[in-house]
Amino acid sequence: MLTKETNERLTKVGPGTPMGNLMRRYWHPIATTTELNREPVMAVRILGENLALFRNEKGDLGLVGQRCAHRGCSLAYGIPEDAGLRCPYHGWLYNQEGQVVEMPSEPATLPVRVSGYPVQELGGLIWTYMGPLPAPELPRWDLLVFEDHVREIMITRLPVNWLQAMENSLDPMHFEHLHNRWGRYVLMRKGGQPMPIMPKHVKIDFDVFEYGIYKRRLLEGQSEDHDDWKVGHPILFPYTLTLTDLGRPALQIRVPVDDENLLHFWYFALPAQPGQLPQTEIPVSELPYHDDDGRLIIDNTKGQDMMAWITQGSISDRRTEHLVTSDKGVILYRNLLLENIEKVERGEDPLGVIRDPAKNWPMIEIHRETNTGRIAGSSVMPATKELEVGVRGG
Repeated sequence: MLTKETNERLTKVGPGTPMGNLMRRYWHPIATTTELNREPVMAVRILGENLALFRNEKGDLGLVGQRCAHRGCSLAYGIPEDAGLRCPYHGWLYNQEGQVVEMPSEPATLPVRVSGYPVQELGGLIWTYMGPLPAPELPRWDLLVFEDHVREIMITRLPVNWLQAMENSLDPMHFEHLHNRWGRYVLMRKGGQPMPIMPKHVKIDFDVFEYGIYKRRLLEGQSEDHDDWKVGHPILFPYTLTLTDLGRPALQIRVPVDDENLLHFWYFALPAQPGQLPQTEIPVSELPYHDDDGRLIIDNTKGQDMMAWITQGSISDRRTEHLVTSDKGVILYRNLLLENIEKVERGEDPLGVIRDPAKNWPMIEIHRETNTGRIAGSSVMPATKELEVGVRGG
């Protein structure tokens, strides 16, 4: 169990907080290109800050504080122009750095500004960096930059602290119980066909690497040459799970909106089929976590994960938990977060921050498992060998 102080150190992400300072050393996706193409000014909340994202008439991106410095009107309703974003209330014009460059009806333009952050597009996502300059490299993860791939993005906005989603990814044992044992129960209650029982975990382990943590597991009936043990399941520090989801390579990116809300991107990429036309726009959709009656959706692995996060409360009270030996991945991850908070407090770059462009070009290819021996309770892929049936996830 954690003390109240340590739990707050790990979960609170606002300006000036220890975790907020750590998170501001990384680039975060805040929207999709598809969304901004449809509406050139968007309200954004990230790390406890309300911001206005815009694309000006020249096509340049900007991200500035949402509250106008004049009388507080929201710049999310502003007019995008060549020189920046104009407030709808009295016409003050802000450039991409948040500096006021024009004050109509005034004899002079005063040196007034709001916050302004660097913005880049990559892989159909719009990213920002909110920490001290110079900004590090925006990581070119393989799925974001592979050529001749077809992509899809789903978004879920969840009323939970970001850490609950990430700790789930450092917990291999939940797959056996949440997705198989309970998932089978859920399907049988709905009258569905019972799924095979997943083999039990024999052992689990974790390795820290340059960009995060590899999660490894060995199931009954598997040899140690199996991908799930030999290769493992990469978690990109501090907030991304990379996996193969129903045969599709995927990223799950967990962006802290504030202390009690999470912006979750489900990002998929598959090689284009021969003769398939290139995508002109990546499809973006909302992935709901509850139905029209407000009941949590629990008949698939994503919904089951989100149920587990949501029912812990908006911020899990870790003072009352009782961690056991199978929680060693969660313990490792928490300690790694605390260690990197301390690195930032010493003025050092935390784990995974990239300063050398050569390491980032043309891409950072993540070594991920290609073969899995898990069986989920909610969906099953065609068997390729004995025991090798499953949904990859968790």
